[in-house]
Amino acid sequence: MGGFLYALLLLVAAALLGAALLVVVGSIYFDATNSEVPAGIERPARLRLIHAVMIGTAVVGKILENLHICSQVQFVRYWRNGRKQGPDAKLFIKDVKFKHVPVRIYQPKAPSAGRRKGIVFFHGGGWMFGSIRSYEKMCRYISKESESVVVSVEYRLCPEYKYPAPLNDCLAATTHFLQTADDYGVDSSRVIVAGDSAGASLATVVCQTLVGRQGLAKVCAQILIYPGLQAIDFHLPSYQQNQAVPILYREKAAFFFLHYLNGETSLLEELLQGCHVPVDLKLRYRKWLSADNIPKEFKVRGYKPPVPVACDDEVYEELKNVFVPEISPLIAEDAVVRKLPRTCIVTCEYDILRDDGFLYKKRLEDNGVPVTWYHIINGFHGIISFFDNGWFTFPSGKQGLDNVVRFIQSL
Repeated sequence: MGGFLYALLLLVAAALLGAALLVVVGSIYFDATNSEVPAGIERPARLRLIHAVMIGTAVVGKILENLHICSQVQFVRYWRNGRKQGPDAKLFIKDVKFKHVPVRIYQPKAPSAGRRKGIVFFHGGGWMFGSIRSYEKMCRYISKESESVVVSVEYRLCPEYKYPAPLNDCLAATTHFLQTADDYGVDSSRVIVAGDSAGASLATVVCQTLVGRQGLAKVCAQILIYPGLQAIDFHLPSYQQNQAVPILYREKAAFFFLHYLNGETSLLEELLQGCHVPVDLKLRYRKWLSADNIPKEFKVRGYKPPVPVACDDEVYEELKNVFVPEISPLIAEDAVVRKLPRTCIVTCEYDILRDDGFLYKKRLEDNGVPVTWYHIINGFHGIISFFDNGWFTFPSGKQGLDNVVRFIQSL
């Protein structure tokens, strides 16, 4: 009997090992056959490995979902959270709630001659992933290096909570902090709103919304790290050039937008093709949202003007909310844009969202808003998150984050 159990355990272990090897080989093969890693990207082999690990994690999550153990989204979130960080000798760190929204506050322990700057930070992750914990290292670094109080916001995520729940959480946390900044040793006139990727989109909308709020301290500056600012045109040069560059594919960006908007991902192809855009709206927003506004040097790497497609009225009705500034802040009216605070924008050359940042930079400058722009010429979407990840570190990500810190210090 004992020999039978031993043999059974060996068989199970071998099956698990074989399954794990299959996932590893399959993930590497998928990355190699479906991804494009341009020669100009920093450390391309490491990027491929990171992407293969992310694919493998998604595959394992799907297996667990099919076994009714947990959902794929829950597993990927758990994996991306990483290990818990220990105490920091230079920071006071505490978890509290701003109204109904969980936040984590990082306060430098070193004495300050006066009230500090404050930073409200919204993490990235396509409105579906990311958390306070997964951005712990970045927020600690920003707080220590800029000697500022950082508030990291745990906004609700889709698919459980769709638009406008994540935005409402970010607005609630920001307004609360502006009202109570003194309690945290922060000068309410020196509060910065920041975020990366989807978090940068939320930061953009929060700043646009607050310019019209009365009786509230004005936001001092906004920091937008590779922001996604529209779901109208997926044929801009950067969307064509980088459509299969890890870690954010063109199709995946549209998938995230749809999940955030209403969860109706069956219209993915229609969104990518532009079937949701009526001719009158296309003409209306052309002055702000057009490849004509992208500098020529950024269109030489494989851009072709798209072939016009007809609008599908049913698709438009289903997706018409993409034309509100809360979803596509790039198309906010000039009357709003000209009131925005000083801005720092970070873009990456090999990122589908690059041109969203370019176009918003132009809109801000055209309306007299001071813009500090950092372009990571060998960077990919998400590179700053790898600023300090051991073997998976990308020096350009560290340089990008240090540029953000210097911008904060300059305020």
